[in-house]
Amino acid sequence: MATKKYTVTLPEELAEEIRSEVGPGAFSAYVTRAIERQREHDRLGELVARLLEEGGPLTEEEEAAADKEMREIERWFETRESGPRHQADAA
Repeated sequence: MATKKYTVTLPEELAEEIRSEVGPGAFSAYVTRAIERQREHDRLGELVARLLEEGGPLTEEEEAAADKEMREIERWFETRESGPRHQADAA
């Protein structure tokens, strides 16, 4: 995937805390993963809102299935984030 450098303003304390945890070479990769997760979260929220509007509230069975799927998605992200592709700094 092609990359491009952007200027982003972050609270200094937060940025330094992250940098100290992941190291300066992994900072961009960390921020990229955070943005990817937020985008997926936003899309999921939009989908849920649309489905609730169209189909009404969830049954207990549907809610249990959704909880299971969310756990699977979280495991997928954890596996993806620990992969070698995300270990190097993308910037």
